[in-house]
Amino acid sequence: MKKHTDFTEGRILGPLLLFVMPVLFALFLQAMYGAVDLLIVGKFAGAEDVSAVSTGSQIMMTLTHLVSSLAMGLTIFLGQKIGEKDRESGGKIIGSGMVFFLIIGVFLTIFIPLMSPLLAGIMHAPPEAYAKTVSYIRICGAGSIVIIGYNLIGSIFRGIGDSGTPLITVLIACICNIGGDLFLVDGLKMGASGAALATVAAQLISVVISLLLIRRKKLPFTFNRKYLGLRRNIISKIVFLGTPIALQDFLVSVSFLVILAIVNGIGLVASAGVGVAEKVCAFIMLVPSAFMQAMSAFVAQNRGAGKPDRALKGLWYAVAVSVVFGISMFYTAFFHGDMLAHIFANDQDVIGAAADYLKAYGIDCLLTCFLFCFIGFFNGMENTRFVMMQGIVGAFCVRVPVSFLMSRWEPVSLFRIGLATPCSTILQIALCAGFMIFTLRRGNYVQRSND
Repeated sequence: MKKHTDFTEGRILGPLLLFVMPVLFALFLQAMYGAVDLLIVGKFAGAEDVSAVSTGSQIMMTLTHLVSSLAMGLTIFLGQKIGEKDRESGGKIIGSGMVFFLIIGVFLTIFIPLMSPLLAGIMHAPPEAYAKTVSYIRICGAGSIVIIGYNLIGSIFRGIGDSGTPLITVLIACICNIGGDLFLVDGLKMGASGAALATVAAQLISVVISLLLIRRKKLPFTFNRKYLGLRRNIISKIVFLGTPIALQDFLVSVSFLVILAIVNGIGLVASAGVGVAEKVCAFIMLVPSAFMQAMSAFVAQNRGAGKPDRALKGLWYAVAVSVVFGISMFYTAFFHGDMLAHIFANDQDVIGAAADYLKAYGIDCLLTCFLFCFIGFFNGMENTRFVMMQGIVGAFCVRVPVSFLMSRWEPVSLFRIGLATPCSTILQIALCAGFMIFTLRRGNYVQRSND
């Protein structure tokens, strides 16, 4: 049985969709994984616990995305070597990457728990939810090394064109997290702290089982213990590719944290409502997110094989499919946001606040199907510095200032605050389109095998 996908030969759309589907299901389960905490806390605890999980999970998601985005450098680098059929270099990339991210994990495991009160304060956690927010961050932070290992496994296997293994790992984690949440939050009435413990425990179990599964797989690279170590040339390449992506994702996440801090200042209901809306958003953005990840792996392999024109064709296929889903997600979020919010909360005020905020995200669904595919393509082509630039410009030239201005517009409307996101996306699409036209005119994405 074939264990990985070679994107450099044959048809494009069929293999790409077959690769995207496990990525999509994995992202769905990942969204479920995060949503279960809020869903169960929302059903069996109070608004202060909902606010604590909302704020705490946003902080942890920001830090986790920082590391997983840095690991995208490994995904791209490994994908190129798979495209070049260089098995030995692939193994060395894996060995160096594992040691590098282990060091980062140890640092965060110590740093985050120590800084948890400061982080909760920076986020303006409502006074009623402050102590629970600190507890949630501290517990999740203590499990950072497990969370990083969990995400690193997915990055490695997406790089070799295997989207099935990450699906298995997230399925294991999701099942364990649901069981842990029900036991700790509902059974033992531990609230936000129980949700945090369930998160870390579930990912630990997933990592252990995943490592056992990996040992049984036939891999498209050579690997043994001698490859474990920090090789300067490999780490430099991973950092070179991954740092712009990580910095962009981190600063974009910070912009959303700024928005959350602004909303937290409005009151507990608004804080809980935006928290619920963010969890719903994790689902309605699944398809463009799946194509973004898939495009990075698809494009990296074709770039390594010297076929940028094939990579470009894959981009247009991805955009066409993603647009269809974007339209349906817009309709659902804009017109039925209250129905979606009711899944995660019982309080009618919180549901109303979430539905108001979701209307803006519904508009964004029509736009991200273009933006996310562009970002995945540019990452795979090593245009990561441009990806960083457009993300930072969108976040801090549009999203943050617009949300701040809207928060000062009386009466305050979460819909108007949420409009900062689609406004930012419009600018980012324009930047991506301009960069694409520029690079096409220079002939950068034309196959040169006959030169």
